[in-house]
Amino acid sequence: MSFQRIDMNDELLLTGLADQTARQRILAVARQHFLAHGFHRVTMDDLADELGMSKKTIYAQFPSKTALLEAVLLEKFRSIEEELEVITAQCSADFPRGLERLLACVQRHTDEIRPPFLRDMQREAPELFRLVQARRRKIIQHYFSALLGEGRRAGLIRKDVPVYLIIEILLGAVEAIVNPVRLAELDLSPQDVITPILSVILEGALTSERKTKQLSTRARTRGA
Repeated sequence: MSFQRIDMNDELLLTGLADQTARQRILAVARQHFLAHGFHRVTMDDLADELGMSKKTIYAQFPSKTALLEAVLLEKFRSIEEELEVITAQCSADFPRGLERLLACVQRHTDEIRPPFLRDMQREAPELFRLVQARRRKIIQHYFSALLGEGRRAGLIRKDVPVYLIIEILLGAVEAIVNPVRLAELDLSPQDVITPILSVILEGALTSERKTKQLSTRARTRGA
């Protein structure tokens, strides 16, 4: 009897691992195609063909295309937060380096999102875009607040403007511009605007001494 229970447990474990592997494969392929081409044009048949599995297998993991889209968005935010946790931990005592890596991380993840995806979000899944806005706000509030706090303690962030107000200004700019309607009106993509918004506002928060050092560094870089 004990041997039979072990065998059954092993079988359940293997089944669970297989399900988890299938789920991760589906998420990876759906993420690539949804974010690049939009989720309206990408069908479940397309995903099944590329994955080499039946639609029944996909639906066993995700009961609908909308559920799959939501899982893709949550997985993307999970990976962003995982990277930002590493950056903030490694650069807690090095504000300039932390800011540089944080901006690079945000830009890299923004580059993955193409205009067709935003158009589909606007037309077909406004409720999921509200989810995106909420998670984006949470990330900016948490990680940028921590970084600016470290910068202020290092004397690199001006003290005449509260950190929470800098964050609210940053959030206001991002929410006003980085949304499907406004980007379509401006004929811009997220990667066109996210780094300029962050750079302009965060550089405005630097002390005069830090700005002078940055300008000097850039001048030397261009001269080289």
